[in-house]
Formats: sequence, C-alpha cells, structure tokens
Amino acid sequence: MVLPIVNFYIPKCYFPAVTPTNVEDEWMGFSLGIYAWTFQTYLHLQADGFPCKLVSEIPSEGIIIFHHQALEAHKIPIEPGKNQLFIFLKAESKFYGYAQLHIVQNPTEVQKFKDSYYLPHWPQPGLIPRDPLRGDRFENIAFFGYQENLAPELFQATWQKQLNELGLRWYPVVHSYHWLDYLQIKNRWNNYQEIDAVVAVRSFKNIPDYHNQPATQLFNAWLAGVPALLGCESAYQTEGQRNIDYLEVNTLEDLLSAIKRLKTDINLRQKLVINGYKSSLSIHPQIITRKWRDFLMQVALPTFGKWCNTPRFLQKTILKKRYITLMFK
Repeated sequence: MVLPIVNFYIPKCYFPAVTPTNVEDEWMGFSLGIYAWTFQTYLHLQADGFPCKLVSEIPSEGIIIFHHQALEAHKIPIEPGKNQLFIFLKAESKFYGYAQLHIVQNPTEVQKFKDSYYLPHWPQPGLIPRDPLRGDRFENIAFFGYQENLAPELFQATWQKQLNELGLRWYPVVHSYHWLDYLQIKNRWNNYQEIDAVVAVRSFKNIPDYHNQPATQLFNAWLAGVPALLGCESAYQTEGQRNIDYLEVNTLEDLLSAIKRLKTDINLRQKLVINGYKSSLSIHPQIITRKWRDFLMQVALPTFGKWCNTPRFLQKTILKKRYITLMFK
C-alpha cells in the first residue's frame, strides 16, 4: 500500500509567523505543548527523510496528526471523513472521541483506551549539558518548568534559607505565561551548564500518580548529566529506576535529606549520572524518531487502510460509539 500523506496540523489562527527550521533552533515556541509536540515530531521525521507535511488547514484525506490544543480553534468537534485518519496528541488532556488513534506521553495510559500508543515526549531541544569542568562541585539546585508544576513549599523563603544554610543555591527557572503568549517567553530551560542537580516535585500532599504527565524532567536530567530528585509519579517510576538513575522524594523532609546525601556522597552523585547516561540511550531523539517511524508504518498505515475500506455508515457508527464511550472516561 502506498503511504498516504502524513500531515501535522496546526490551525491557521495558532500557526506562528516565524517557524523553526530544525530542532536545534532557539525557538521560544518549543516551550509550549502544541508546538513542542507538533513541530518537533515533524522536524525530526523530516530530517530523517520521512515524508510528511506541516499544514494549517485540515486536508480532505490522509493521516492527520494534531495536538489537543488545536481543538480550541474549532467551534464544534472535528470528525474524520471517509479517507481521513485522525491521530490525537493527547498530552495532558482527555481522550478525543473522534480520533481513531491516540498518542499518550505516559506509558501507563495505554491501559486506559485500546487505541492508545505510548511515544516518549521529546527532551528539551538544544539542551546544554552540565559543564564537565564543574567536576565534583555541588552548589546549584534547579527546577525548570511552569510555576504550577512546582510544589508551593519550594517557592517559600524558608526553603531557600534551608539550602543556603547548606551552602547551596536554589534556581527555580519558571514560566507562568499562557501558551498563546510564547513570544514573551525567554526560554532558559535548555541550559544546565552550571546546574548540579534538579528538583521536580508537583506536590507533597495528596499525591496522585499523575498518569497523564510525561517523564520529561527525568529525560532532561539524564541527558544533561545531573542527578534528578523527583516526585512520586508513574512516568518516572515506569521509565526510570528509583535509587538507580534518579531519587524519589515524597515529602519536603525527604527532599532535604536527599539533597544532604548528594552533597556529601560524591559516589552517589556519580552513580546516578552514569546510570542516567545509560538510561538516556533509550530516549535519545534518534530513538524516539525511529519509534515514530515504526508507529506510522506499522500502526497508522494499516489503520488508515482499514478505515478507508470501511463503509461510511459503519464509520459513523464507530465514531459515535467511541465518542459516547470516551465522554465517561
């Protein structure tokens, strides 16, 4: 079967005036979900020689891949036609009833809906690893991300004071913009040169498993060559190995204790970094690109062919049933 056109769809109203030409561009939009998922996947596949297009309007036929935020541009739900296969980049959103396939960013989510497929989210583009000349220094502890994704306790002056008393500095590199305001963002999430460890804990209270969140913080720490102290999240537990390539903390006391251990135990820091490097080999962008190629050829293409050969009345029945089912998930 001839491969149909693979389209990455960003609605015209959200299509940026300036677009990146490769993933190493210092482009501010890479900090935002719709662009991080759509542009990075498109650019990686294109650079790998896989035929695909970036479009601002939904084509009448082919495979159409879009992020959940693209739906906000449509007043009514969009529904695939006779010769259209919708692949929904779910990210943190709900499943979309009119998409035949879903891409999820947490391995545990494939259990929630049968037409879901896990593909790791891309690591931070243009990531600058920790400077090896820092050697065994352990001084700067950082968080990279959105303000709402860091536990409130870690914004308190008392937390910074506790670190200062240990001879450490706290660097929360946070953004609090709406995703449409990406032009105002000064993207500093890629620079780990002066960082000696990263912290990423969303909450110390009523901890859920965050089943729809990715392991991006862990991936970035591995690639940057720094130890990661992370909250109790299913993505980290599935992708990583606790106490092997990252440290898990459940309380503020756990976090402070883990930082003290890292400060005094050089061997522990080195073990986490070395094991993190080994683990990073499975989530390197080239590996993720290969997984995307395999998914498109082995899953999307056969699904597209089967869908196109299904009578239209049956297609509509399938979509209606799927939409009703997912309304209650």
